[in-house]
Amino acid sequence: MSKPVPIHIVRQLDRLASTIAADPPAQSIGPGARLQDRRGRPLRDLRISVTDRCNFRCAYCMPKAAFGKDHRYLPHEALLSFEEITRLARQFVALGVQKIRITGGEPLLRKGIEQLIEQLATLRSPVGDAIDIAMTTNGSLLERKARALKAAGLQRVTVSLDALDDAVFQRMNDVGFPVAKVLSGIEAAQAAGIANIKVNMVVQRGVNEQQIVPMARFFQGTGVTLRFIEYMDVGSTNGWRMDDMVAGEEVVRRVASELPLIPLHANAPGETAQRWGYADARGAHDPRLGEIGVISSVTQAFCGDCNRARLSTEGRLYSCLFAGQGHDLRQLLRNPSTVTDETLSGVIAAIWQRRTDRYSEQRSSRSSIHGALPTHRPEMSYIGG
Repeated sequence: MSKPVPIHIVRQLDRLASTIAADPPAQSIGPGARLQDRRGRPLRDLRISVTDRCNFRCAYCMPKAAFGKDHRYLPHEALLSFEEITRLARQFVALGVQKIRITGGEPLLRKGIEQLIEQLATLRSPVGDAIDIAMTTNGSLLERKARALKAAGLQRVTVSLDALDDAVFQRMNDVGFPVAKVLSGIEAAQAAGIANIKVNMVVQRGVNEQQIVPMARFFQGTGVTLRFIEYMDVGSTNGWRMDDMVAGEEVVRRVASELPLIPLHANAPGETAQRWGYADARGAHDPRLGEIGVISSVTQAFCGDCNRARLSTEGRLYSCLFAGQGHDLRQLLRNPSTVTDETLSGVIAAIWQRRTDRYSEQRSSRSSIHGALPTHRPEMSYIGG
């Protein structure tokens, strides 16, 4: 005889069913169907935060004023286990996800993270294709972990590095961590055979914008793609102001003034970065010199083709980086005898089908009605980048 469904699970599913009944999705999902949200955006990318802890205190993400020594992190039992993450990821892949990115906090602080990579690397799409497995890290532990991560199945790594000047970098990470150790981690990743390596630089006016050209010059021709990111209003603790942001157009002008650039086509639909290739003496792109990317999510919102879902450290599904609240999947996961994979898949599909998020467009247009933009947003360390 089957076990009765716990009352809190019944209530959660009833609330979701009532919401969907009052506002039904425009499409039904059957075998082989292409899951889309209300704006026609497919679900292709899943970002999973595996810890809310980080050993850096970057002011734009985890400022010391808000994340000091007394800050209370989530208890270990609140975090999704690797098995729970993999079970959820399997449902996302069945619904169309082709790429999974592991984030944090700092994901390499999660004990045994290689085991999760190994589990996720076994997932296959409905037509049998392998899933692209990536990670974003601050690079502090990458030198030690690179070979194990590659062996487990990690295919891509993105390292956050906001300056080459050691004084600037240590001031930004606010824990005195040296640039040299991050660069050693990048070299270790290359030596381990991780072929697709990117470096993300968040540019803040008055803080590190003088590092734009030195960073571009340093990584030119190394096989590492440098990406510049506009400083964003993620979370509620970083004191974001528009005046502190350096627009992507200015970044391109600064680089191109010393290192000629030409625009490149996007690699795939929904790609967040505008690509610029280094030009040779003839003005043509020289692949040996590489390229840069510019992520202009403030000045040139790309909500229109955003295909990313985010799973928080404790199992809440967010349909936007700036969403005011998430959907609790952990309660469902922790009742495996009463909540089937089919139920999980149906819940995920229903959430995505009702998705209308376009925060960056609304912020940029300044024409949204009062209350349309969420006043409380999850911190980057909780939801991942």
